[in-house]
Amino acid sequence: MSGSNDHIDDNARRYGKQAILAAAERLQSGGLVAVPTETVYGLAADSTNASAIAEIYRTKGRPDFNPLIVHVPSIQAAGKLGLLNDLADRLAKEFWPGPLTLVVPKTADCPVTPAVTAGLETIALRCPAHHLMQKLLATTGLFLAAPSANKSGGISPTKPQHVEHSLGNAVPMILDGGACESGIESTIVAIRGDDYQILRPGPITTEQLEKSTGKRAIDKQGETIEAPGQLASHYAPTKPVRLNATQPEPDDYHIGFGDIGGNINLSVSGDLAEAASILFAALHIADSSDMPHIAIAPIPKTGIGVAINDRLQRAAQKA
Repeated sequence: MSGSNDHIDDNARRYGKQAILAAAERLQSGGLVAVPTETVYGLAADSTNASAIAEIYRTKGRPDFNPLIVHVPSIQAAGKLGLLNDLADRLAKEFWPGPLTLVVPKTADCPVTPAVTAGLETIALRCPAHHLMQKLLATTGLFLAAPSANKSGGISPTKPQHVEHSLGNAVPMILDGGACESGIESTIVAIRGDDYQILRPGPITTEQLEKSTGKRAIDKQGETIEAPGQLASHYAPTKPVRLNATQPEPDDYHIGFGDIGGNINLSVSGDLAEAASILFAALHIADSSDMPHIAIAPIPKTGIGVAINDRLQRAAQKA
């Protein structure tokens, strides 16, 4: 199915029942669909279908040791795939549906194909808030694996045009939900018994997690890749990236923040949530500009700024 290119017209694929039904049929028959979430666009497939999951890895050029996040419609559905202890249940009840992914032990009869979890005994689960993704989950009755809908390691897509630019005809259907609200990937938390570890910062901040749990995250370093976004080089433009640039060089496309204007500004008012929502869109614009280099203004390392800086550090690394 990945060879066809039957993108639906904008109005139908954004809101129409026919678009949802067509996407559901494709997913149920083992195909791929690019779909918006509140974070970024995901490349969705049936998590229990081995050939469909293999197609995700092929389409993205994703290394097979990098696990996928499985999207579920509810906490109850998550319990069919993963073991949610009291701590996981508390976090799920507070932040789902929303941009939080929980890494928990798999259930004994977890139906997802082993490639989804990269052979690990844990599974990454998220209940998304976006209405289109929720409609797909309800219509298909599937648990949908959905990494970002772009070539592996590249800039994450927050608009349907980003998906088309990165994957082209390799993705046969895109559901157009407009620009993603959060614009940055979910926070990933690994449950470690009664403790938790932040594997990837995101829209759910460290402060929010501490308030919910009454404790700080543990700092446990390991070499195993347990969830997306842990590779040193990730979210990367094709051009060199320079961080903490208060002044641009002559050949820089300058991404500003606050009082540092730049060619484009993530938030003139210094609003970190606004900056996160357009970060990847700004990187796409910078990467397609005539300037050979990208320079980015300093971003405060507080709140969601921690997640922004995490993405920028990885974007500036070359694999």
